[in-house]
Amino acid sequence: MECGRLPAASPTFIPFPYDMLPKEPALRGTHVLTCVWDFDKTLCPGYMQTPLFRAYGVDEEQFWKETNQLPALYARKGIRTPKDSVYLNHLLSYVKSGLMKGLTNRRLRELGAEIALCPGLPQFFPALKEHVRELGRKHNLEVVLEHYVISTGLAEMIRGTSLAAHCDGIYGCEFLEHPLPPHFTKQDELSLDLPTEITQVAAMVDNTIKTRFLFEINKGSNKNAEIDVNAVVRPEDRRVPFENMIYVADGPSDVPVFSLLRKNGGKAFAVYVPESEAEFAQNDALLQAGRVHGYGPCDYSAASFTPKWIRHALAGMVERLAQERARALAARVTRPPRHLHADPAPPGAADAASQGTLFGE
Repeated sequence: MECGRLPAASPTFIPFPYDMLPKEPALRGTHVLTCVWDFDKTLCPGYMQTPLFRAYGVDEEQFWKETNQLPALYARKGIRTPKDSVYLNHLLSYVKSGLMKGLTNRRLRELGAEIALCPGLPQFFPALKEHVRELGRKHNLEVVLEHYVISTGLAEMIRGTSLAAHCDGIYGCEFLEHPLPPHFTKQDELSLDLPTEITQVAAMVDNTIKTRFLFEINKGSNKNAEIDVNAVVRPEDRRVPFENMIYVADGPSDVPVFSLLRKNGGKAFAVYVPESEAEFAQNDALLQAGRVHGYGPCDYSAASFTPKWIRHALAGMVERLAQERARALAARVTRPPRHLHADPAPPGAADAASQGTLFGE
């Protein structure tokens, strides 16, 4: 170190506190459990964009073939593009070139209604909420279940499905139709002429950003805008502890979320399309590697294995909450004072009294 110079301060790095299990469970009034869902190959057996391509006469296979080649092609020019979301700009290229002329957010939502959902949906979502309420009543607890969808797909299309009415939050990629121009703050009036198609990416979700949304749900940022997702919130004060969460998704790309939940006491469950041997083998590899707690088909009808596993996991969570509450009551709630009644002196009491005390005669 040169004389007279102080060493440069290194930037402070504060990692996320992964050891978030409450040391003492709080005496909560209402407990919140959550099922967090991926979408493609999880809640629908294919890809949500299929109705979009069909409506505009676009060759779906060709679109995805082009999209898969883009990261390598752009990398040759020194441009890094995320594999999970590069398709968003390619969609905009189709719109700009006229192949999807006039595509709006409203149209995306309308096409979302055409997405074929997995068997048992949407009925399974409200039925599962009622199942959790009933489990709570049996244990004299107020417990609610919330459903969230976190997808690298298109949020507007998901909002157009029949599932949307049963979801407490939908996180996905979004488009802008009318981005504001430079120096818009200096304009007295902004143009009210609405464009007729999407023009820019407004929000992008990839499989690492998904973990951010889990923290929002965990801390309650999604319900209270005053709670920043990066704020320090004590484990016992978090709205939805990680151990109250189940994450359901289809494969290796969801490993960051699977890992986050497993490290913090939550449940990770993988699903596969029943007709696919390759997806079954992929799920089994995840289980053998300790990435997930279980796996099953993306079939949510009553007789399927998957809803049984999910109901069983939720029942275990409610049982744990009941036990935690009993322990917390025993530890924190003192017994009230009782009236003392004069009891007859036991035999030999008079003799003991005549012997005096340790420090007296």
